[in-house]
Amino acid sequence: MSEKEVIPVAESTADTERGVGAVLTEEKGLFRRMISRRNDLNELGKDMLQQSQQYDKAQLEADAIKVRRKLDSIVLPMMMITYMLSFLDKQTLNYSNAYGLQPDTNMKGDNYSWVASALYFGWLCGAWPWNLLLQRVAIGKLVGGMLFVWGVVCMLQAAVFNFSGFFAIRFFLGMLEGCISPAWVLLTSMLWTRKEQTLRSSIWLCTNGVSNILGALLAYAAGVAQGLAVAQWKLIFLIVGALTFVWGFLIVWYLPDGPHNAKMLSEYERVVAVWRVSDNKMGLKDATFRSYQIKEAALDGRCWLLWMTGIAFGILNGAVTNFMSAIIKGFNFDALRTTLLQAPGGAFAVVACLSMGFLSQLPNMVGGSIMIGCLPGMAGLIGILTINIEHRYALVGMCWMLATIGSPIVLNWTVPGINIAGHTKRSTVLGVYFVCFVVGNIVGPQLFLASEVPRYPTAIKGLLGTYCSAIFLQGLYTLWCWWENKQRDKMAQSTGAVEEEGALGGFEDLTDKENKYFRYKL
Repeated sequence: MSEKEVIPVAESTADTERGVGAVLTEEKGLFRRMISRRNDLNELGKDMLQQSQQYDKAQLEADAIKVRRKLDSIVLPMMMITYMLSFLDKQTLNYSNAYGLQPDTNMKGDNYSWVASALYFGWLCGAWPWNLLLQRVAIGKLVGGMLFVWGVVCMLQAAVFNFSGFFAIRFFLGMLEGCISPAWVLLTSMLWTRKEQTLRSSIWLCTNGVSNILGALLAYAAGVAQGLAVAQWKLIFLIVGALTFVWGFLIVWYLPDGPHNAKMLSEYERVVAVWRVSDNKMGLKDATFRSYQIKEAALDGRCWLLWMTGIAFGILNGAVTNFMSAIIKGFNFDALRTTLLQAPGGAFAVVACLSMGFLSQLPNMVGGSIMIGCLPGMAGLIGILTINIEHRYALVGMCWMLATIGSPIVLNWTVPGINIAGHTKRSTVLGVYFVCFVVGNIVGPQLFLASEVPRYPTAIKGLLGTYCSAIFLQGLYTLWCWWENKQRDKMAQSTGAVEEEGALGGFEDLTDKENKYFRYKL
């Protein structure tokens, strides 16, 4: 059976009567309409889904496994490396701080805290525009282009020499890198099923832990290097920025924008890829702006719970990311030892992300995995607050447990991607979510008071309260979704609704409230 679309051709007698010019005009019009429809990914996805119906379902299911394996073995590693470099760019400030960055740039008092927050001020300014832009442009090309730019900006950090210069550079770096997290959430939702997304998201975010390990080793190597023409803290920025710039070439050339143009898949496999994700009931991507979906997001209580949880996790992330080095150094370790002791924290982060990612694959365990993922970090905070200061390595072990914050964060990031349908609504929720997350990241470093070295009791107690808030908000959100699913199940039983109709509803850009076949992941 042919996979190509057949364009009806007029009968020859009709052609003669109407004239060749009229026939050509009609065929050109039909061609333009077909091209126009393909500029809308939801329309293209709907066509590909209907095309998949000509194939045997058993064959589609068998081929879907092959397609998933291709995506897992090619696209997922590309996402992992890109995200690792993005996080490494952010972490360069933390590693450089151990090698005299503050005295060389004449930072005093809380200047470093504000430089740490500058990146998140930039992210705050870019969060909303990026989410709106990602709904309309090719994801792979946008991210690839941004890699070139933020690689250069990362290297420029080696050229600044005062607080104001560093604040400006970190601000623009945050604004540029603000695209990566929402881009990966959207791309994951387009390439994998809702059941698969939490684990895949955990896998690409676990590279934060790999980044911690590589960054610590890189910083250690820079620290032991002698006779350098540049200061050791500048060398870190130059190396990481150059790696980011070079990686951008591969992303621009090979990273897909969705299942419709994945170069590693054949034409038939792209149809299978669309069929695979049709059960998400979200379609692919619709560039049409629908203002009513913004209103629906603003009036949806579940969205407000997600936004408040985003603030909580942002506070925790900003605190841990920027002050891990300062906390460990406060336990009377020199710069080299402080840098090296951060590497095991990366291993803790990898193990936590992967284990919680696998746990989230169990039925109705997405929310539970987020709440369980908070417990190691809480234990680490309690340990820092209570263990005797003489037990330095026990305190360092508690710091390693703080690095597990990445596991509940990424699982919470996936919730809008798997539970919000309607493309304008989803981009709105994601945009506001990341604004909230960034606000939290700005607040987090401000909890650390220079007069409270090394335990920072005010910060530690504040972070414990934040963890408790995050667990409570996530529990309430999960309970609300469970209740809504029960109500929809009852309605479906009473009306005799057909579940398969929900897949096409996703390609009509219906929201999760409009599409009554939609069920929330718990």
